[in-house]
Amino acid sequence: MSLITLGVADLACSYRFYKDGLGLPTSRTPEDGIVFFQTSGVTLALFPYDQLAEDVGPGWDMPRSRFTGITLAHNVREKHQVDEVLALAASAGAEIVKPAVDASWGGYSGYFSDPDGYLWEVAYGAFDFNADGSLRVT
Repeated sequence: MSLITLGVADLACSYRFYKDGLGLPTSRTPEDGIVFFQTSGVTLALFPYDQLAEDVGPGWDMPRSRFTGITLAHNVREKHQVDEVLALAASAGAEIVKPAVDASWGGYSGYFSDPDGYLWEVAYGAFDFNADGSLRVT
């Protein structure tokens, strides 16, 4: 997987959330019509929802449900970083939908939703990291 694109209602608002609020690196602005954020492993793209639905094809221009069955995840190397990332997201305007807790799978995680309601898990302890910052899933 190389790219994940999120359809967003307000490109400028989402841009500010991810760039200014969460500090993700980008060389694009909303004026470019699409914004790419380089992360370790996968690139995250933001694109206007209506234009993304149009690109997919007829019949896809419908509102999303509150829970789409998809979550995104940001894994961290140390347990305390889960709380730090959740606090950073909250200060950027995210809704904390599940505060961090010790998870049934042995790690520590919590969830926030971005300005468009996309759910992000922030987790510690699930996987080791490769030297480049990507996950080593065994």
